[in-house]
Amino acid sequence: MSTNHELGFAEFSFGTQVRKSPYSDAALRWGAKGFSVYNHMYIPRDFGNSVQNFWNLVKHATLADVSVERQVEITGPDAARFTQYLCSRDLSKCEVGQCKYLLITDEDGGIINDPILLKLAEDHFWLSIADSDVLLWAKGVAVNSGMNVQICEPDVSPLQLQGPKSREILRACFGDAPTELKYFRFMEFDWYGVPLIISRTGWTSELGYEIYLRDGSAGNRLWEHIMDIGVPLGLRPGHTSTTRRIEAGMLSYHADMTLANNPFELGLGRLIDLEMEADFVGKNALKQIKENGVKQRLVGLEIEGDPFVGSNDFFWPLLKDGGQIGTVTSAIHSPRLEKNIALAMIKTEYSAVGTDLIVDKLGETRGGVVVPVPFYDPKKSIASAS
Repeated sequence: MSTNHELGFAEFSFGTQVRKSPYSDAALRWGAKGFSVYNHMYIPRDFGNSVQNFWNLVKHATLADVSVERQVEITGPDAARFTQYLCSRDLSKCEVGQCKYLLITDEDGGIINDPILLKLAEDHFWLSIADSDVLLWAKGVAVNSGMNVQICEPDVSPLQLQGPKSREILRACFGDAPTELKYFRFMEFDWYGVPLIISRTGWTSELGYEIYLRDGSAGNRLWEHIMDIGVPLGLRPGHTSTTRRIEAGMLSYHADMTLANNPFELGLGRLIDLEMEADFVGKNALKQIKENGVKQRLVGLEIEGDPFVGSNDFFWPLLKDGGQIGTVTSAIHSPRLEKNIALAMIKTEYSAVGTDLIVDKLGETRGGVVVPVPFYDPKKSIASAS
């Protein structure tokens, strides 16, 4: 159990329009010092030292409140057909118990969201979403689809247990069965009458799991159970690591992608199945975009100079030959790589690896060079290892 934490959540509250998670009070007790807002909900973003949070993650294990990954639940006789209509990736071979990373696009091919899909049954799906209003989009599409589906946001709140010691900790908390999950698979689990789903997924590219609580009233109990067992095994409370996700080339909605971007600009063409028989929203537009080619691409950068403190709060301009050729979307200093690394959207003609450019960091200019992404473990061998 943590030491007493006397600071109440009112210190951070914006009012009732932003929701607490079932773990918000527990995160405060365990040292959370700052929160952000994601999907209209508070998410812990500061446990005192972001660099230490990174090392805790990659050397040991962290438990993070990611209830902000809200679920859009799709059920009903036409659930499979409707879910496919929403999503650009071929789901015809997706099995019950399987997860898939996919894209939801609008009628122009713009990216609405990049969720993880969980297939709970042939007529039961969850979309575990990034930071945009997929529930409203799905309801709007359903109204005009002529399909028999029910769409809602269920009482589901995930935690992320991530890091090299996560399997050992998961076993100590819940037994052997969840630790046998293959990468991007999940199982239903009864924890003393509290329903959970445990998946082999996470937003870190480390070995890790997500624990989906299906009864918000048990949030404090679940958090304390995992921490009480996990701390002696190396577990620490934490938050999603910007450093680790940039190292892994993992994209953040509203930063590295928006509705104005299409999948081909982002190097996500593998998630677009234009040859499948099934239709999906944006299919014709994406065929045209692929045929015409794109004018900009997301790339990796290494940036010279002193280590960045924190991440970028602005989209820094990228300059070449006296003109702007793009913007930095996400930037951080990696203590492991001992480099300033970034993701950037850049004009296609300047996107080749090895291209030198200038970064305008709020009036401070630094040299930069285009490099491959991911920056670390490009084959995701850490996360997918058996």
